[in-house]
Amino acid sequence: MQKLHKFVSGFILQVVDWFFPLFSRFMPKQTYRYAACGGFNTILDIGLFFIAYNYILNKTPVQLYAVTVSPHIASFILSFLITFPTGFYLSRYVVFQQTSVTKRTQLARYFLVVFGCILLNYIFLKIFVDSFGWYPTPSKMLTTVFVVLFSYFSQKNFTFRAKQLQ
Repeated sequence: MQKLHKFVSGFILQVVDWFFPLFSRFMPKQTYRYAACGGFNTILDIGLFFIAYNYILNKTPVQLYAVTVSPHIASFILSFLITFPTGFYLSRYVVFQQTSVTKRTQLARYFLVVFGCILLNYIFLKIFVDSFGWYPTPSKMLTTVFVVLFSYFSQKNFTFRAKQLQ
């Protein structure tokens, strides 16, 4: 399993870094890696959301015992179940490799930040879809802009922060 992990993380790093020269004039390598990995995970998230909303749930609310979950919130939950572990893996092994925080602490902090992202997703989707009456997929895309900004600064300065040299 360790060999597979080394191969996968090394391959992803090679692919991501291969494109870095195109962006090196505009941003540091860590910011570029975050944008590349985050961009991939975001596209995966929006794609899974679209598929879940339109094809798996067929735009139908989900009944869970006494609670009815709207299809756009249920679709968000389904896409989250895949993009949470994918995002952590990419953040830990591709973006923020140099860190002074243990893996267990990183995972706990990552979950806290992601929980904040979940709240932001829920709030913005409720506002955009339920209050403003916008279509769910474009609403998810706009929500993602706000959530990505919050996530990047939180992950960099809280979850995966590197110890400052004195």
